[in-house]
Parts: sequence; structure tokens; C-alpha cells
Amino acid sequence: MPLLLVTGGAGFIGGNFVLRAIAAGHDVINLDKLTYAGNLATLAAVKQSPNHHFVQGDIGDRACVSNLLATYRPHAIVNFAAESHVDRSIDGPAAFVETNVVGTLALLECARDYWRSLPEAQAGQFRFLHVSTDEVFGSLGTEGKFQEMTPYAPNSPYSASKAASDHLVRAFHHTYGLPTVTTNCSNNYGPFQFPEKLIPLTIQKALRGEELPVYGDGMNIRDWLFVEDHCEAIDAALFKGRCGETYNIGGDAERTNIDVVRTLCRLLDERRPRGGASYEAQIRFVKDRPGHDRRYAIDATKLKSELGWKPRHGFEDGMARTVDWYLAHPSWVDAILDGSYRMERLGV
Repeated sequence: MPLLLVTGGAGFIGGNFVLRAIAAGHDVINLDKLTYAGNLATLAAVKQSPNHHFVQGDIGDRACVSNLLATYRPHAIVNFAAESHVDRSIDGPAAFVETNVVGTLALLECARDYWRSLPEAQAGQFRFLHVSTDEVFGSLGTEGKFQEMTPYAPNSPYSASKAASDHLVRAFHHTYGLPTVTTNCSNNYGPFQFPEKLIPLTIQKALRGEELPVYGDGMNIRDWLFVEDHCEAIDAALFKGRCGETYNIGGDAERTNIDVVRTLCRLLDERRPRGGASYEAQIRFVKDRPGHDRRYAIDATKLKSELGWKPRHGFEDGMARTVDWYLAHPSWVDAILDGSYRMERLGV
């Protein structure tokens, strides 16, 4: 089985991908800086696995990355490492540029030099897969969907930094021949998501009896993608995708933000009823955030037709699975929030 260097593999999507890769028999070198959103609690199930080697480090640390590449000789790099929260990027954009742009550049340079050192047969099999977002395309009107050739028009410091990283990946393919693949996904949800994002935040606030804040009028639309479906799509793009190509990944599940919150309230009403009072009573509309894109929607036709992928989870099924997971894992949420679940507790 191919050996993978996964960056950002202690985060939400990266962690789910690592768990899937280990279960499939891959060897994984997992490089993660362990910022606030990266936590080894996500990887507790594989802490004893001989196929998983965790390294705390930064993709911008060229010496660290080059040493890992020279030591382990991976067949592919899968880059999840990123700062990814729009609100945080508005408050502090510099960290997003440092990780998403400068860090990605350093990783690409290390990957290029390593790839050039490989024997011809191995070099021909090597891949650099870069995980990006649909937010680089900006905001849609009421019609249409983002396609791979949609012009970039990022509207937040976060999406601008991801757009820059996408362009760097493209440039390294066209300039140096580095065998890259880029994926642009819609909004993910599922187990192990850091509780600042809409779905886990709503679940936790609802259970604590707190107000459920919804930006603006709640009518901003996103295409929701269950994280397990996303990981399967990344597998397809990594092992079957064409070098130099980009693939959009979407869940075919457009919903307004207020519909998402009301769905969560209904699922919680069914699973944790509260004396006849619906959790919807806790919903409060709050001032919209600056530059809030109105609508995203992904056209994943290329991925489906070329690589045979399609999402296996509908929105209702995926949301039910997500709510059930958070209800069954309150200790994981508590550990993430207090920051106590770190390397020493896992013995790695």
C-alpha cells in the first residue's frame, strides 16, 4: 500500500482522512502543528497503530518537512494543513497568509525537490494533493453552481489565502512539472469537527440552553458535504485523478443556514427532548459578519464522471449521524474545548 505524508492530519477533515487511510492499510506520516483546531484526541483510535506515525511540526518548517520526506520516502503528500475559520481570518488575517500561503509555498518547494530526487519510476507515481475550498470562487447568485473553470473571486482573508495557495499549486505543476491535484470542496460536517463551526457549535449551545446565533436573516446558502464522503472523494482524486487537474467536491445538499439550524433542533428534540419545548426557541438572529457570501453550490460532475465518485450520505442521514456522534462523545468535546487532550495523554 502507498505510504502517505498527510499534513494537518490532526484536524477535522485531515483526521477523518487519516483514520480512513489507516483502516485501509496505508502507512501514514502525520504532520500537524497542533494549533487550537488540531488535536490528537481525534486520532486516539490509531495511537497504537504501527501504520501511524505522528510528528508535531509546521509545513513552513523546510528542515522538518525535508527530513520527513528523506526519511520515510512517501508515495504521495496530501495537504490539509490550513487556517480555515472565516471569522478568525477577519480578526487576524496575517496567520492565514503565513500558513495558507507561505506555508504551502514551503511545502511545495520541499515536495518539488524530493520528487526530483526520485528514480524515474517512482517519480511517475508520486502525487501532491492539495485540499482547498469552494470559497475561493466567491459568492453565487440564485442560479448556477461553481465549476472547475469558475473564475476565482475570494471575499474574505481566509478565502483569499486559500486562493493564493491554489494558484501556487497550479504554478508548481505548470512551471516545474510537479504532479499535483487540487480539490475544492463545499462545507463539510461530521464527527470530530472543532466546535467553533456552525453545526457542532449549534449542537453544543443547544444542549447547554444557550442562544443559537444565526447570522443576518439566516438565508445564506451552502452545499453541505458529509466528511466521510469528502474523504472518499479525496481517495479517488489522489489515486485516479489526472495530474494538473482540479476536482470540485460537493454533497448535492444546498441548505440555508437557518434550515441547517432548524434541522439540528428537530434532531435534538427527538433525541434529547426538553419538556415539550423545542430547541428552536433558542434561535436568535445576530448581526451579519463582514463580507458574508450569500450562496455557494458545487457542480461535481467532473469528479463523478471521470472518477466514479458520488456522495453516499444524503443531508438528513449525514446530519442524523453527526448529531448522534456528538451526543455519544461529550468527553471528546469537553477535551477539545479545555485543550487538555494533548500528546502526553495519548502517549505519542
